[in-house]
Amino acid sequence: MFLHRVRPGSPLVSRVVWTARPRPWTAILVQYIRTTAGCQELSTTQDTDDVQKPLPSQARVVIAGGGVIGCSVAYHLAKFGWTDVVLLEQESLGCGTTWHSAGLVAQLRANAIHTDICHYSTQLYASLEEETGLSTGWRQCGSMSLARTADRMTSLRRIAAAARAKGLRCELISPKDVAARVPLLRVDDLKGALWLPADGMASPSDVMQSLAKGATSRGVEMHQKVAVETVLTAGGRVTGVHTNRGDIRCQYFVNCAGQWAWELGQRSTPAVRVPLHSCEHFYAVTKPFTGVNNKLPVIRDPDGMHYVREYSGGVLTGGFELNPKPVFTNGIPPKFEFQLLEGDWDHFMPLMVQAMYRMPALQQAEIKQFLNGPESFTPDMVPILGEAPELPGYFVAAGMNSGGIASAGGVGKVMAEWIISGDPPAGAWPLDIRRFGDQHTSRGYLRDRVKETLPMHYVLTYPKQEFQSARKVLTSPVYPLLEKAGAVFGETMGYERANWFSNPDSGDDFMDLGRQTKGTFGKPSWYEAVRREYLVCCENVGIMDMSSLAKFEVQSTGDEVVTYLQRLCCNEVDVPVGTVLHSGMLNHKGGYENDCKIARLAKNHYFIMSSSKQVVRGWQWLHRHLPSDGSVRIKDVTRSYAALNVLGPRARELMNSLTDAVTMNSHHHMFPPDTCREMSIGFAPYVRAMSFSHSGELGWMLYIPQEYALHLYMYLWKMGRAFGIRNVGYYAITHLRLEHGIPSFGADLNPSVTPFECHQDQYVKLDKTDFIGQSALLKQKEEGVRQRFVMFLLDNHDLENDLWPWGGEPIWESGRVVGMTTSAGYGYTLKKQICLGFVRNPDPQTGQGQVITNEFITKGKFDIQIAGKKFSATARLFPPKL
Repeated sequence: MFLHRVRPGSPLVSRVVWTARPRPWTAILVQYIRTTAGCQELSTTQDTDDVQKPLPSQARVVIAGGGVIGCSVAYHLAKFGWTDVVLLEQESLGCGTTWHSAGLVAQLRANAIHTDICHYSTQLYASLEEETGLSTGWRQCGSMSLARTADRMTSLRRIAAAARAKGLRCELISPKDVAARVPLLRVDDLKGALWLPADGMASPSDVMQSLAKGATSRGVEMHQKVAVETVLTAGGRVTGVHTNRGDIRCQYFVNCAGQWAWELGQRSTPAVRVPLHSCEHFYAVTKPFTGVNNKLPVIRDPDGMHYVREYSGGVLTGGFELNPKPVFTNGIPPKFEFQLLEGDWDHFMPLMVQAMYRMPALQQAEIKQFLNGPESFTPDMVPILGEAPELPGYFVAAGMNSGGIASAGGVGKVMAEWIISGDPPAGAWPLDIRRFGDQHTSRGYLRDRVKETLPMHYVLTYPKQEFQSARKVLTSPVYPLLEKAGAVFGETMGYERANWFSNPDSGDDFMDLGRQTKGTFGKPSWYEAVRREYLVCCENVGIMDMSSLAKFEVQSTGDEVVTYLQRLCCNEVDVPVGTVLHSGMLNHKGGYENDCKIARLAKNHYFIMSSSKQVVRGWQWLHRHLPSDGSVRIKDVTRSYAALNVLGPRARELMNSLTDAVTMNSHHHMFPPDTCREMSIGFAPYVRAMSFSHSGELGWMLYIPQEYALHLYMYLWKMGRAFGIRNVGYYAITHLRLEHGIPSFGADLNPSVTPFECHQDQYVKLDKTDFIGQSALLKQKEEGVRQRFVMFLLDNHDLENDLWPWGGEPIWESGRVVGMTTSAGYGYTLKKQICLGFVRNPDPQTGQGQVITNEFITKGKFDIQIAGKKFSATARLFPPKL
């Protein structure tokens, strides 16, 4: 390998790019030069004068950011008929990170909606030239993901099964097939590979320019050298933008500023959270060498942390190192457009060594360009899309995690649909900006987290794997005692939660947070520990810290709060004081926006409890529908109250022993199920005790003011020893709910699922006052459901030797895929693997979903496919009696 062409201060390449200002289209010659700031900067010379058009005084939508994402959003808004759109770019189109992108377009992603987004991008890039006359550089060359280990091959089999279920073309191939397709590759150490023939590559700047032309030809205005300095607000929503060239009034603002999106989010009142952070990202480009042609597929060798693609007869190779380098923690330097960071060959060399190992011909190739261009990454390695919960009318499309070209086409479409309709498109839950809270905004937090997320492109991820960085952000008062008792923690919305306990019988056992058990796709190492906790809940009494649950108080002076919640909830909320009810909060299509427990504390005072993931989403939904007269007030009390779940057949005995204030015996009808009482327990006053659990077992939820939580936990342990009390974690609760067939929000329930589709009919009162989603449910009740939540028990699964289901497995019926599992786990009482999921019955001719009948479920012959292997499964509409 020859590196003499990569030396500090030398020009590496020059080229012509086309840019819109906004018309006419002009050419810019870009050259790399050395700067005193330690960066490589681009100087530009234009062949025409830069004549700036006056800014309009108003527009329907203003987009900030003229990269490929912003141009795609503008293009799709115009395509859908919204042409009163202005795009503002602080310098020149594509000057941020678009211009130095590697241009890979892979379809398969971590979730279904992102896969759909990237699939749409491939279709758009293939057809866009016909519409605009500008090539996107799209080349459908296919891609290969290689497997060096058995676990990697298992992962590819799982991915392939899910991909085929979605209709994506893919094929698992042998090492011999890899060598036949790409003779340049070494294959003697491979287990196999996944071949995706519809993947490809595109020219980033060309894609951007083609989208820009498609947008401007429909009437979108694009203005360069216009920086958004402030997003203007009034009455709690977006009203316009203040720029360096004046103000523009608008109804909607879209932050597509890429790695500048976090900073731009701070320029409004209130500020908008956009949790992303830049990292250095490297690739090298070679001169042409023998064996490379434009039919070479994209090669991904994730066990070697690198990729290779063809580039002008040579190759471009880059990767995602295990020790990434975050940058710009304290802010992006001014005038960083069309700039690169200083090269660090020593840092990149381990990836290059792996590339040369996989493609030995690289050892003799001459390097003509070595590039270090920053890219932005998010805390969970998933893009950030949607309407900001802090500010109606403010939308965000950023954090593409070095996948901006692959995502851009589909992201533009999703965002345009979202802005126009006002609601997220179906399945957008995993990308929704509302999955983040205040704790994700800290620059220090983001700097630490992206060191872990960047390698996730290629690091093998196992089921139930937890992030290890930026932890212990939010903890409950009992965290130190749980930690000492051997809790193995997970993290949700920044909260530490005990998943399971390594040694529940020892009060001295300590497990360090940083120690993570070895991942597996089969029987996990925690199987016995969770089984012990499960049995405690079935035979004695368990205690579980659930302080991370989202909690809101809603009240009014008069009865306005009742009217407000009647509108939001599908269940009857005008119940006696002291009642706890279960209800969904639905969207206009009847799908779940929240699934919650609601306690009526007084005639005008309610306490709402929901999933930990709903802290921001739940708040935003409640706030969005508040009466404009201010008669109803909501308060987020998530961090004001700890929550302890006491559950199991001896829970009533324990609760009876705690207080004389009220008998806990339901036979005396003083504390029946679904009841709330405020009481003192031990020395802790103001405890809200509620007679329900989240797992189907007998239990109580105790909501305690934070300052009394530690005392009450210790008191429960002291009094509970006589009843066999033990700590239990979230895994045990999950296995309990699976056996009871209880759907969980986020895993099973989402905005695309209605109560009638998941056996929650008893929590819907269609004859009550009008509520959001009522019309959709009435129609569905009349016509029937087209998807149904079903429990499956695997008939022929070997617990010890077969791979386990973990959720996301295809459900087969009579030789066709009819759904995907959403939750899965072993039933310790049923002694079978349990899968929960939604089943559909597509019409063989049209593919449209048909009404699901009970007979279709009970008489169907179903299989669950785990990493390519099918297991026969017994379908049940309702769980067996335990």
